[in-house]
Amino acid sequence: MQRALAAILLGLTCGLAHAADSIRVYNWNDYIAPQVLENFTRDTGIEVEYHTFASAEELAEALESGLSIDIAVPSHNDLPGLIASGRIRPLDFKLLPNHTHLDKQLLSKLAAVDPQNQHAVPYLWGAVGLAINTPQAEAAYGGPLPDSWSLLFEAEQSKRLSSCGISVLDAPDETLSLLLTYQGRSLARSAPSRVERAGGILDALRPNLRYVDSERYIEDLNNGRLCLAMAWIGDALAAAQAGQPVRFVVPDEGSVLFIDNLVIPANASRPELAHRFIDYLMQPQVIAQITAETLYPNGNADSMQFIDGALLQQPGLYLDQDTKRRLYPLEVFPEKHAQVRNQLWQRFRDGS
Repeated sequence: MQRALAAILLGLTCGLAHAADSIRVYNWNDYIAPQVLENFTRDTGIEVEYHTFASAEELAEALESGLSIDIAVPSHNDLPGLIASGRIRPLDFKLLPNHTHLDKQLLSKLAAVDPQNQHAVPYLWGAVGLAINTPQAEAAYGGPLPDSWSLLFEAEQSKRLSSCGISVLDAPDETLSLLLTYQGRSLARSAPSRVERAGGILDALRPNLRYVDSERYIEDLNNGRLCLAMAWIGDALAAAQAGQPVRFVVPDEGSVLFIDNLVIPANASRPELAHRFIDYLMQPQVIAQITAETLYPNGNADSMQFIDGALLQQPGLYLDQDTKRRLYPLEVFPEKHAQVRNQLWQRFRDGS
């Protein structure tokens, strides 16, 4: 997404203290078309105070802070905990007539974590994979690279690429799930002791990384300062669109599928206006504009007619069936793993 977003948001938030109709939105970084926010205010008269976060941890802290938030965008694996704790409220579908446009297959997947789809509307979705700057990576590696997580999780391979720059997302659940998948195991069915042992592999990887971060890598990929990154699909496609020889790879061992969702927190001060925002984004032409800007597929079955054909043909945006078969939904992180995860991830992220 263009970095003009900050200036646009400043204009959107200016004077909110005096606005009768305004909402506070918390969304992932680089995850909306700025023009959509401007159009929403123009069309409805509702001002938007727009905030971004770069990790699920940041969003959890915001929701737990007591701050009034009208719209949040959690991933599907966080929904069960948010529902059980009462942090998000059921939606009023009488206020969401555009709900009819949503992809029924995606709703079916979401129903596994949000029974009867009562609390969440699918927004954007995609996969985690490897963003590879092919010329740089092959030069450092000494030849063609395998389409494998071994490039990260085998220290002798990641060391060969360390000179041209490697990064990993600040996403513990995704990373640990992928590491255990690479080992032929399931995170949800693994004992905490096995998760702890997996942390040893991350410790061996850490010296070969530039950093663990979910924002900084976007600009570095776009400017050729990384040759290998664990990446969200849209960020990898954006680097290619920026002219870098970057390809997005779903490794042969498989990867995680995520579905990010629009929800209304329990402490929303203007839930009726929040419903209007959600319904606005569910218009096929609006969410198509967001896909074109962010390069993430959306959860709206009727939006395809509004997406440019050349964009639809771009490799990786809408994955082919063979690639989809290698994807699995990111699992709900078992509570029994929480302490182990938090300890090993802090050590990994900080490099200590």
